[in-house]
Amino acid sequence: MTDSGPKADLHRYLRFAREAVLWKLDGASEYDVRRPMTPTGTNLLGLVKHLGTVEFGYFGDTFARPYDEPLAEQDSVTDPTVDMWATAEESREDIIGFYRRAWVHADATIDALDLTAAGSVPWWSEDHRTVTLHRILVHVTAETNRHAGHADIIRELIDSVVGLVAGNDNMPTSDPNWWQNYRAKLEETAKQAARLSNERSRRAPLDQFADTYPAPSPNAP
Repeated sequence: MTDSGPKADLHRYLRFAREAVLWKLDGASEYDVRRPMTPTGTNLLGLVKHLGTVEFGYFGDTFARPYDEPLAEQDSVTDPTVDMWATAEESREDIIGFYRRAWVHADATIDALDLTAAGSVPWWSEDHRTVTLHRILVHVTAETNRHAGHADIIRELIDSVVGLVAGNDNMPTSDPNWWQNYRAKLEETAKQAARLSNERSRRAPLDQFADTYPAPSPNAP
């Protein structure tokens, strides 16, 4: 039976989100895992690198638990995007290995400390940086799930691969015709909503005028 309780539950959801993120790399080419898919450069391998840095920082620095990971200590002052992309020399295996080592380090911190254990986040403002393991577990689990959502969309944009985790896509169907019809329905609905919004905007001044100058009563002299 799976352990239950606040710490075990949070830890389980964090592990689930980690695996979901890594699965989004499976089967994608070296180019596709690196190429920027949004105007701000979001890319699959960069998300994995970022999350490794996040875990080493929050479960390491915050609770004074040391680690020896050059990738987690790159100069983010000179380049604030340094953990959001992998250089050509940093292989996919390098980045995945870095993320998995972050898991091991974080898991050791989670196992060793109580949820009430105090820590300090050096990069947070002074009036907010004192935290507990409970808060950090919630924070990192939420951040990992947020980036898992980014990875979902990025991978679908690359090659239409979708799904929750390996072995469970959590999708109603894999029929491309069904999805094409569904997308067309949403497109038409969006256009209808835009037309209705425009009509309401055009009517608004007239409605305001009617409120200001109500029609005379039919019994008026």
